[in-house]
Amino acid sequence: MAVWNFDKTHSSANFSVRHMMVTTVRGSFSDMDGVLNFDPANPAAASVEATIQAASISTGVADRDNHLRSADFFDVEKFPTLTFKSTSVKLNDSNSGVVTGDLTIKDVTRPVTLEVEYLGEQPSPFGDRRVGFSASTKINREDFGLTWNVALETGGVLVSKDIKIELDLQAVLAAETASA
Repeated sequence: MAVWNFDKTHSSANFSVRHMMVTTVRGSFSDMDGVLNFDPANPAAASVEATIQAASISTGVADRDNHLRSADFFDVEKFPTLTFKSTSVKLNDSNSGVVTGDLTIKDVTRPVTLEVEYLGEQPSPFGDRRVGFSASTKINREDFGLTWNVALETGGVLVSKDIKIELDLQAVLAAETASA
């Protein structure tokens, strides 16, 4: 099985959430790292582990970002990382599938299912080999202890429970190991 390391400069973890019931706020985490065990000839045997630094959250608004880093949301002083570790891979076809794994935010771990698209493998101009994937899912933030909210005078809430997550991943071949 080949071992691939995330290329942090060409990978992204993005999210979006409804704000005040009428608009969408988008953001990202700029510090994500991980390892992918992947053989294009046997993608169902793949596995992935990823770590995101919670303090790297950015929505483009400093006050909002600081609030998201506070104990009201991610509590980055106490819980500096978000982690994902895959538990299964099921193929839909040769370029898409479903990856299920354990997502940990703060001190809560829950299963999450990602819809994944394999974008291919290429040699790079830097003398290495790279693979690309995109993935998406939706989670209920309250399932992970992110429960802060404000009721709106006209009904509804300030921040939706549903968070859409979109990942773009490029990984660099680190090593190939013999199959056991």
